[in-house]
Amino acid sequence: MVTDTDNPEFALAVQFVTQTVRPIFLTGKAGTGKTTFLKYIRENGFKKMAVVAPTGVAAINAGGTTLHSFFQLPFGPFLPVPQSEGWGLQSPGYSNVNSLFQNIRFNASKKELLQELELLIIDEISMVRADTLDAVDTVLRHFRQQPLSPFGGVQVLYIGDLFQLPPVVSNTEWELLKGCYASPFFFDAQVMRQAPPVYLELKKIYRQKEGDFIGLLNNIRNNKASWQDLERLHDHYQPEFIASKGDNYITLTSHNAKAESINQQELGKLRGSIRQFEATVTGEFNDKAFPAEKTLTLKEGAQVMLIKNDKGEARRYYNGKIGVIRKIADDRLTLSFPDEADELVLEKETWKNIRYAYNREKDAIEEEELGTFKQYPIRLAWAITIHKSQGLTFEKAVIDAGSSFAPGQVYVALSRLTGLEGLVLRSRIPPWAISTDARVVVWTENQLRENAAEGQLEQEQAAFIGESLRRAFHWSRLTERLKDHHAGYATRKIADKGKAMELCQQWIDCALAQQETAQKFARQLEQLLPKAEADGYKQLVQRTEAAAGYFIKILEEELIVPLQERISELRAKQKTKKYLQEMQLLRGFCVRKKLQVEEALKLVNGLQKGKDTGALLTDLQEERKSKEEAVTAAVVAAKPQKGDTNRMSLNLYREGIPLAEIASRRGLSTSTIEGHLASFIFTGEVGIEELVSKDKIGHIAAAIKETDGAALGPIKSRLGNDYSFGEIKAVINHLKHTTPSAGS
Repeated sequence: MVTDTDNPEFALAVQFVTQTVRPIFLTGKAGTGKTTFLKYIRENGFKKMAVVAPTGVAAINAGGTTLHSFFQLPFGPFLPVPQSEGWGLQSPGYSNVNSLFQNIRFNASKKELLQELELLIIDEISMVRADTLDAVDTVLRHFRQQPLSPFGGVQVLYIGDLFQLPPVVSNTEWELLKGCYASPFFFDAQVMRQAPPVYLELKKIYRQKEGDFIGLLNNIRNNKASWQDLERLHDHYQPEFIASKGDNYITLTSHNAKAESINQQELGKLRGSIRQFEATVTGEFNDKAFPAEKTLTLKEGAQVMLIKNDKGEARRYYNGKIGVIRKIADDRLTLSFPDEADELVLEKETWKNIRYAYNREKDAIEEEELGTFKQYPIRLAWAITIHKSQGLTFEKAVIDAGSSFAPGQVYVALSRLTGLEGLVLRSRIPPWAISTDARVVVWTENQLRENAAEGQLEQEQAAFIGESLRRAFHWSRLTERLKDHHAGYATRKIADKGKAMELCQQWIDCALAQQETAQKFARQLEQLLPKAEADGYKQLVQRTEAAAGYFIKILEEELIVPLQERISELRAKQKTKKYLQEMQLLRGFCVRKKLQVEEALKLVNGLQKGKDTGALLTDLQEERKSKEEAVTAAVVAAKPQKGDTNRMSLNLYREGIPLAEIASRRGLSTSTIEGHLASFIFTGEVGIEELVSKDKIGHIAAAIKETDGAALGPIKSRLGNDYSFGEIKAVINHLKHTTPSAGS
């Protein structure tokens, strides 16, 4: 994805996400590219990340999953206090620090995923309640075994606009929560006091181009609309307005029932028959998260809105574009758009319901598809609710909300428009309707006053480098992996189990010794880092070079090489697939640890040379990507590819190992090994006389001819027990190779 190179706030936000561990609140007015930023980080970020959102539809649109499903959170309020302090906690609908885990059932894979998570992205943060965020914090601290670190050490990126849709909390829930929270907004979560985010605001507006309209929207957003602003809006007040055919106005209203009524009335006015299109739903896909209508009811002439951006190079449409259905032929929809000569033949789109899983081979968090929803990416668009319009862009809109505006709704509705010329007000907007929650205004002003992001980047990058150095010499994950592998022998059935356990114990002892040394160096790092810059990083470089040299040598000689030798030994044997795969994964983990130590050394050397911190981190991150690809390629799956098993036998044969010993090593019969080698007669890598004596070749060839190239069984019966199936197969291949018509 290409990003706007002239957008300094966008570039600054990318650096904070990729080159720091600081929590980040990324905000911006409507139309400033928050969704584009999320997509950019998902596609280009190197950290192990997960994307979550407060609602099913928001999660599907963000390409992630819901907060509640990812963390198995209860839907009732959460009190960030122990049971003894949980006053009023009588209903099973409420949870606290003690009861939260009663219904969480994470399996081993999910726990490992949480352990590996580096970046948590929460989209539409304005709708996330403070108590929900504290529940997320509690879960991560517990399962990452870091009770003193906010979110268990995971970096959190919050994305959203607090001036738009607020969190939903009932009066009953707030009566319980107000003893712990100043407001239901995410910024009043208790974890935010320990880990305040850096405040980053995208400022370049892509949706609106008119300076006057942008200024008016800012005043409404900030609760500073003057009577002149209202008068300007009311210049567009037309209570009896009826759009002309083809004008493509959409009505924004505050209630679902009103929007649905308008759409059905307008659909009923059209001539022609109704056509219905059913969505195709596969696997798991919650009906509350359907991104489009399950049953789409249309007619030719219907006004519709695209609800997804076009793919590919052309980009014919975008989320919110209004058009008209010109033709319905079978399952083929043709749309037209105002001022566009070309029509669009619309194709169905597929939305995915995913969950995250950690891939040990790739050392990456990946998306696993649980279900799909396939439907035309449109909806009837004579009307839509203001709530569902969030994130959309319209050229023309009729705003009909009367006195029902909640805080922020005027701003959400008006900011959907690209300019004032496309605005029609069905009802007047009284001054009291333009309201922004005062708590949001105060918090935002404090952030702007106290939280200058530009001045913090270099400091946060330095902190990130320090954290990277500490992580490079953190050895417990390696010892845990080896211990977990050793524990698995209790239920594993493999040959030479005693030898395998002995080898693994040697590796554990080696890793434990390294861990003890690493802990000593970690304590040295804590003393060296604060004063490193003062002496030009001299001591830090000296000590890191010594430590890196020691650990790289030990990792290579006592873990990586022995593991590779074990892998080579196992590849020559049958029925070792799972064991072999685990050996490969352990070796990959050790190789990645070695690369981490090497990267630490490059970091301190770069600092000593005075290299710009941002440039240093960027170079290392690019280098890491290429090296990680190489490591992943080396961590091959244990299952041999077609032909690999034959090649293993050939390699052992070329080492001068007798056939009987090859068969013994691989747990196969000698005849099977002969068959493996016979396959290489076609390639010329093995000659027939290497496998069959001269006198036998003639007898076997004659028997093949007499039986008219029958199956191996009849040929073997004719020849007797002095001839093996492998020898017969070798001669058959030889005859086919030298005289293609023979034996056929």
